[in-house]
Amino acid sequence: MSQPKIFKNHAQHLQSTSMPSRRMKKTLIAAVGIGMAVALSGCNEDTGSGTDKDTGAAESKAPSEGASQSSAPASPSGDRPLFTGWQTQTSQKHHFQYDVPTEADKWKVLDEDTALSYTDKNGQPIVVMTAAGNYREGGCSSSPNPKAFGEAGKGQLATVGTTGGGKDGTLQENARNWAGNWGFAAYGGADHKPKIKVSQAKPWKQGGIEGYTATAQVTVTNRPSSCVPPKAVVHSVAQKLPDGTMHGWVIYADQGVPKALTDAQLKKIMSTVRSTGS
Repeated sequence: MSQPKIFKNHAQHLQSTSMPSRRMKKTLIAAVGIGMAVALSGCNEDTGSGTDKDTGAAESKAPSEGASQSSAPASPSGDRPLFTGWQTQTSQKHHFQYDVPTEADKWKVLDEDTALSYTDKNGQPIVVMTAAGNYREGGCSSSPNPKAFGEAGKGQLATVGTTGGGKDGTLQENARNWAGNWGFAAYGGADHKPKIKVSQAKPWKQGGIEGYTATAQVTVTNRPSSCVPPKAVVHSVAQKLPDGTMHGWVIYADQGVPKALTDAQLKKIMSTVRSTGS
């Protein structure tokens, strides 16, 4: 899987690269539905202002069963995980809390302020997430294409985190946009555009969240080694806060390689997604 650039001290990085902190309206994928192309505009105050209007098409299809509303156990109080031994990650900025499996299961929870980003040809971030976690970091490696986003094949088998902060578009559009954009950036980018199919957004009601979820199915087109997965899946959850800002939770995972997360494992992680309640 592609390994994103990781920046410590997120706020300092934003200043040093002159990235605007205001929300940016950005089109990265086109969703094809009912015989017409619809541009999806995401809202994300974490990203830069570059534009890339030719980044491939994402076809609408029936939603993945893995992205439907999950029958999760009741949310715990404080920072206690829903499943014994799991690790809890909290994003105060984006008002999400979720759990990932244990360190023994090869999961690592990153510092809340550590930012993971994929950049454009000018080095400007196009997607950014914080309050992240990685699965099987530093596994099977390959010789990445120097123009590929995030040096495909050198990193972990799955990454999860939070994003967003703008007010543009609807929750449905943002759920689809986050799923498609992360699939696009993590698995090829503009130089090696992956094939992406993004589901319609479906209601998501659990853990104090009344939002939407969407799924992107990714087919990788550039595989310099067998370590780069042939396919990937991205799930998103979008919620809207009382101030009108929209925030996303995203997990993207390699598929078709040894030790890849199964659909059941992805569903279990998604079942822990909840609001911080603040």
